[in-house]
Amino acid sequence: MLGRTGPPAAAPPPYRPPAVSGATSQAGDRPAAPPVPVKILVAGGFGVGKTTTVGAISEIAPLTTEAEMTTAGIGVDDPGARSTKTTTTVAMDFGCVTIDRSLKLYLFGTPGQTRFGFMWDDLARGALGALVVVDSARLDDCFPAVDFFEQAGLPFVVGVNAFDGRLALQLDEIRWALAIGDHVPLVQFDARDRLSVRDALLVVLDRALDRATRDRRA
Repeated sequence: MLGRTGPPAAAPPPYRPPAVSGATSQAGDRPAAPPVPVKILVAGGFGVGKTTTVGAISEIAPLTTEAEMTTAGIGVDDPGARSTKTTTTVAMDFGCVTIDRSLKLYLFGTPGQTRFGFMWDDLARGALGALVVVDSARLDDCFPAVDFFEQAGLPFVVGVNAFDGRLALQLDEIRWALAIGDHVPLVQFDARDRLSVRDALLVVLDRALDRATRDRRA
C-alpha cells in the first residue's frame, strides 16, 4: 500500500504576519519616540532666494511674512537687476522637513534687509546651524550674515544659489571674496529644487553635528 507511514504530522503553527519595522510587537510597548527637533536658520541678503529655499523643501505650507514692496524701498531694498521680486520678508519665513524618524528640521528664514538685523539675535536663539544663501553677482549683500554667524560662533554653510543654473563667479573665487576659511563649507545649489535644497541642508546638519561632537569632547 502506497502512502506515508508513521504518526500523523503535527499541525503547522498559526500564521503570524512579519513584524513591520518601527511598529510595536507586544501590548504595552512604548511608542516610537518623536523625532528630535533641530532649528536651522536660512539667512542672507535681500532677494537672494531665502523664501524660495524654505518653500521648496517644507513639508507644510510655509509660513511667510511677505509684504508688497513700495516706492519707499527705492534705494534701500535692491533685489538686483535680474530679479522680478515684488514682495519682501518683513519678519521671517518658517517651514519644516522630516529627515528621518529620529530628526526633523525646523527652518527659520531671516529678513534680508539690514534694518531688520535687530531680529537676528532672537531668531538665532536655539539654532544648531545656518545656511547663508548667496547670489554670486551680489556677494556684498551676504557680508552681514557671514559676520553675524562668525561672531555668534554658530556653524554655518554658504550656499551659492545658481540663478538660471549659472554663477557669476567660480566657487573658489567666491570663497576668496567672502574671506571664509576652508572649514566653512561652500556649496552650489538651486533654491527652487527640493532635492538641491535638501542636500545643502544636510551639509549644514553635518557641520552642526560635527561641531556639537567636538564641543562635547572638549
